[in-house]
Amino acid sequence: MRATQAIGFGGPDVLVPAELPDPVAGPGQVLVSVAAVDTIFVDTQVRRGWGREFFPVAPPYVPGGGIAGTVRATGEGVDPAWTGRRVVASVGISGGYAELALAPAEALAAVPDEVSFTDAAALVHDGVTSARLLETTGLGPGEQVLILGASGGMGTVLVQLAKAAGARVVGVARGERKTALVRELGADAVVDAARPDWVEQARGALGAAGADVVLDGVGGEVGLAAFPLVATGGRFSAHGAPTGGFAAVDPQDAQARGIRLLGIADVQLTDTEHAGLATRALRAAAEGLLRPVIGATFPLERAAEAHGAIESRELLGKTVITV
Repeated sequence: MRATQAIGFGGPDVLVPAELPDPVAGPGQVLVSVAAVDTIFVDTQVRRGWGREFFPVAPPYVPGGGIAGTVRATGEGVDPAWTGRRVVASVGISGGYAELALAPAEALAAVPDEVSFTDAAALVHDGVTSARLLETTGLGPGEQVLILGASGGMGTVLVQLAKAAGARVVGVARGERKTALVRELGADAVVDAARPDWVEQARGALGAAGADVVLDGVGGEVGLAAFPLVATGGRFSAHGAPTGGFAAVDPQDAQARGIRLLGIADVQLTDTEHAGLATRALRAAAEGLLRPVIGATFPLERAAEAHGAIESRELLGKTVITV
């Protein structure tokens, strides 16, 4: 089968096309003919060797953890009725950049006919994680939420889901193109992170009450700068680290203000939980309630370009690899 491998840790150029043996479904697994693969910033960080305590991969490996495609075969113990069905699955951090991929049967979520494989792949991680974030933070009607990185793959989904939950949304993005997109998706106020006074602008948009919830998909100094905007008794989720690290909020400071801190550990899911949330996200897309924003697609053999595009931070929304 055709695939793309990371032959070492480093820049996008370590991603090279390869011919690999076809995998065979084992007990509890299905073999998926891959049509599209989710590509997220974490994929580029892992490729560079970041986070090996969380993502124990070693080159050569096939990147890609979120796939959309058609079940070609089922392994022992799997209902053969899955064969031929359109599905998405999270397969971990590797195995997706290929014509064929193995997935646990428990991880499968059926893709409605109204949803393209490209859109389905765009939701397999960000749609799921976004739904989980709103659950763990308990965002409710009438509350204010500040979303950092609101123009990214997950941010664009969060804006839409938060509005659907009845919250007042303040989005933070960088530059005119990105802030315009966030506004188009329904944010009540948008702040340009390129402005040196963006924190004060966000404070003004939130008003004296502050944010009931801050969803930090950026991390680092940006996330840390947003922490004072959380209202007393609010919630702060530091789940993103595209800047190279999560926001280093002082737990004692949070405790003194009654703020509940959440992190990446709070959005870890079992295969069954992931499949359930994916089903919800795909249903919302089929009903026109959720629109994945896809900035670009790249064919499998150009996966290196896809990673380069993500790292350039110029694209709006998602990057998806097509097979």
